[in-house]
Amino acid sequence: MLARVPTIDLNADLGESFGRWTIPGERDVLALVSSASIACGAHAGDPGVMRATVRAARARGVVVGAHPGYPDLQGFGRRELGLDADEIAAQVAAQTGALTGIARLEGATVRYVKPHGALYNRAARDAAAARAIASAIRGVDASLAMLALAGSAMLEAAAEAGLRAVREAFVDRAYRGDGTLLPRSEPGAVLDDPARVAERALRLVEDGRVEAADGSVLRLRADSLCVHGDSPDAARLVAAVRERLERAGIGIAPFAAPDPW
Repeated sequence: MLARVPTIDLNADLGESFGRWTIPGERDVLALVSSASIACGAHAGDPGVMRATVRAARARGVVVGAHPGYPDLQGFGRRELGLDADEIAAQVAAQTGALTGIARLEGATVRYVKPHGALYNRAARDAAAARAIASAIRGVDASLAMLALAGSAMLEAAAEAGLRAVREAFVDRAYRGDGTLLPRSEPGAVLDDPARVAERALRLVEDGRVEAADGSVLRLRADSLCVHGDSPDAARLVAAVRERLERAGIGIAPFAAPDPW
C-alpha cells in the first residue's frame, strides 16, 4: 500500500482590485494556490471584481472563501476602526452574504471565511471581536469554516460556535514572540525574499516551527499557509513556496472540498 503524501493548503487574499485600481498579478497567484480568500467590497473589491475572481477560481478548481474586513477602502482595511461587537457581526454577515450571492451566479460555493487586516489582528487577541465574527459566520451558514491565526482567540471562538476552525500561518509576515503578527509599521514585518519565504514554509509544514522577529522560535500547527496577494512580488513568492514544498514531497491541496466542474 502506498504511503499517503502529506498535503497543505496554500491560500492568498485576492479580488482586492477596485474600480479603476487594479492589483497586478492576481491571476498568476490564483493559478498557484488551492484556496482564495476574496475581498467582499468593504476594504477592497467590488461586485464586478468579486464575480470575475470567483469565476476564475472555479475554473481552476480553487476553493472560494470570503474575506470580510473593516469598511475602510482608503486604508485597505488595515486601520483599527474600533467597531463594537454588533457592528463587527453586521459587517461580517453582510460581506459574507454578498460574496455568497455572487458565487451562486457562477455556480460556486463559499466554503470558508477569513477576516482581513486590522479586523483579523484584533480578533486574534480580542475574544469579544472573535465571538462576534464567529456568530456572524454561523448565522449566515453554519457549514462555513473559519480560517484564523494559529493559536489565536479566533480558533476558540469558532469552536465555541460549532464552526470548523482552520489554523493559518503566514509565510510572508514576521511574528512577534507571542504568536501575533508584527505590525506592518515596524521594520521587517513583511518578508519578500522568495528563498527565505519558501524555506520558512517548509519548516512550518515539516517541523511546526517559525522564527519570530525577536529570535525566539514559535511552535505552530497550521492547516493553511498564506501569502498576501497584494504584495508586489506575490506570484514569485507563491511559486517559490509551492516549488519548495512539492520538491520536499508535500502536496498542495485545499482544506475544503472544491466545487465540482
